[in-house]
Amino acid sequence: MIRCTAVQKTYRQGGRTVEALRGVDLSIEGPGFFGIMGASGSGKSTLLHLLAALDTPDAGEIVVSGQRISGLNDRQLTRFRQREIGIVFQQFNLIPTMTARENVELPGELAGEPASWRRQRSEQLLDALGVLDRADHRPEAMSGGEQQRVAIARALLFEPRVLFADEPTGALDSVSSEMMWSTLGAIARDHEMTVLMVTHEPAAAAHCRRVSVLRDGAVVGEIDSEHIDAVCLADRYQQLVR
Repeated sequence: MIRCTAVQKTYRQGGRTVEALRGVDLSIEGPGFFGIMGASGSGKSTLLHLLAALDTPDAGEIVVSGQRISGLNDRQLTRFRQREIGIVFQQFNLIPTMTARENVELPGELAGEPASWRRQRSEQLLDALGVLDRADHRPEAMSGGEQQRVAIARALLFEPRVLFADEPTGALDSVSSEMMWSTLGAIARDHEMTVLMVTHEPAAAAHCRRVSVLRDGAVVGEIDSEHIDAVCLADRYQQLVR
């Protein structure tokens, strides 16, 4: 479902060159809930952005949902992001002047989908995620957890095969975070979807089936996290990044 081969990405910061990714090899066979874990600066968010076709690698090959995205042109990438994947960000990225329903329907409106389909689909998703009663509220009137559920509903509008989540609980409290990790796991299970989450938190990674660990722009190992708790996972993580 997801494969990286020798992926490299370099940035310029001022007068110096930063190697964000140094030949990353990664293979994830979904469906399921998977994680990428690493400290700040390890390259995990850069990798997720490449997998989600929000950026392009300098070298290497990326395959997502059977599609070699590293060879797509701009138009093909736009359609790929619209139809094949969903993306959830740490800061929700909801339009503040729109209601929850309008935020969820927005990708469908931009794609020219009928209003009746957009309405039915948005209400179905908001209901499934427990926020249908917030459908006519704007983001400012919702809690962080509710906003993130709306953002997930928006990401699922076109029933993507892969859902990417970039530190999805970074702006949430511990109770809302625990609910969000459980929600992502349920989405992977109930919809037979591949959910890939970037995190630096052992408590989050412990909800995943398997976690790939990044250090200094390279995958240094994997943790089978399906049957271990956060304390054990943190210990194994520290062993890999020493």
